[in-house]
Amino acid sequence: MEAILFYLTALVAILAAFFVTKCRNPVNSALCLVTNFLCLAVLYVMLEAPFMAAIQIMVYAGAIMVLIVFVIMLLNLGTATKSVYTHGLLGGGVLSVLMLFLTNRFVANGQATGTGGEITSEVIQSYGHTELIGKAMFTDFLLPFEIASILLLVAIIGAVVLSKRKV
Repeated sequence: MEAILFYLTALVAILAAFFVTKCRNPVNSALCLVTNFLCLAVLYVMLEAPFMAAIQIMVYAGAIMVLIVFVIMLLNLGTATKSVYTHGLLGGGVLSVLMLFLTNRFVANGQATGTGGEITSEVIQSYGHTELIGKAMFTDFLLPFEIASILLLVAIIGAVVLSKRKV
């Protein structure tokens, strides 16, 4: 039963990711991206990481997608005409199938990286997911966390400046 749920979720995630790039309307692409984020949250639940699933839904499917839709509406991307590019479709498809095959071989033959970490199942059970994630985020990865927040702020300011220039 778990395998059926995994394959169904993976199929929906792949289809949603495909339609993110193929939808002509940017709002429809954003809705397909929300579907992909929700599928990722289901995969987190299957990996027994409920905190990450909740954060995935609240932060990405909620707040970030509201920001993306807000920027789409500010930039008025719906009126732009898109030209069709098919010359890279075959190459991208072949590369995707090759990467899928290689990933499948790595996973089937054992560990993908061959390294083990210091956080084992026993450590997770004793401390908990949330404490370990918070400790790592605000000690080891504080600088990348702050850089990402500054980049998001700069992108929002840039979108507002670009949209106000046309008015």
